Amino acid sequence: MSNARSARLSRRGLLATGGALGLGAALAACGDGDAKSDDAGSGASAASGPWTFKDDRGQTVKADKAPAAIVAFVGVAAALYDYGIQAKGVFGPTTTKDGKADVQAGDMDVSKVTVLGNEWGQFNIEKYASLAPDVLISTMFDDAGTLWYVPDESKKKIEAVGAPSVGISVYDRQLTEPLQRMLALAESLGADITSSKVTDAKKRFEEAAARLRAAAKAKPDIKVMAGSASQDLFYVSGSDLSIDLEYFKALGVNFVEPPEQAKAQGGGWYESLSWENVDKYDADIIMMDNRTSAIQPADITKATWKKLPAVKAGQVISRNPEPILSYDKCVALLDALAEAIENAKKVS
Repeated sequence: MSNARSARLSRRGLLATGGALGLGAALAACGDGDAKSDDAGSGASAASGPWTFKDDRGQTVKADKAPAAIVAFVGVAAALYDYGIQAKGVFGPTTTKDGKADVQAGDMDVSKVTVLGNEWGQFNIEKYASLAPDVLISTMFDDAGTLWYVPDESKKKIEAVGAPSVGISVYDRQLTEPLQRMLALAESLGADITSSKVTDAKKRFEEAAARLRAAAKAKPDIKVMAGSASQDLFYVSGSDLSIDLEYFKALGVNFVEPPEQAKAQGGGWYESLSWENVDKYDADIIMMDNRTSAIQPADITKATWKKLPAVKAGQVISRNPEPILSYDKCVALLDALAEAIENAKKVS
């Protein structure tokens, strides 16, 4: 296996099982600055007049007016789209091999955005410059301020185009915090966050959270495992760094938690298992990575997988380790897990 292929597989595993790569040990040395910010309302309303936004690196971006030509990681663009903000260009998994919208594109019409790169390491700088971008926005899966899917080797050339960048942290915090931060960013870009569409979505999110809390309380012995499949390995996610799993755990969900030493090989995000050892942990429900980078449950042919009690019981559900950060999209995540726990039989 080539080094490039090995690195790609490693990143996919980290992404899939931890909610993200955390950029892995190879990139962890890029810096250790504190990317966290508790200023959830740092976006100033900027439908007209000067625009300013303090991101989760603690950096304040200013402009004469709110950015119109927005280039963003596809998941960020999908979240902003739900708030009525249209990105001009995107990067990251946007279309599948058959040209359809990737799961990470949400409800966006992918034919109306310029795709700068659809895979890890792809970012067309010439196309990016041609868009005359006002801002570049991405998430961050580490505490060093590394912008997700912005290739490190191209970073200086991308910065040279002149657009300021904004980073929203999705590292080691509960889902509600980045949701609030994305809402603040959308508001700063001109979104009407008082609209019934937005307020109704937030109410449904709160109701779904209450439902999941109640389900977990009613069945505290139901064990949930978050996993992801590659050709050679099965990844078991820890719940300590992922925004969705941290939040679900706070609501009372009982997760399989690999020991710290086992997760160390995956930067603290996950433990990798051979398919022969896929039954190492007992689980009643398995949440499987639904992104195109991972093998989907229906396509797993390993006999050891098919023998797992949760699989035999049909208690396997999907999980997006990179949630689209709008309240509307996150309702389904909560409801799906709540329903699975409500209906689960104890099989482990």
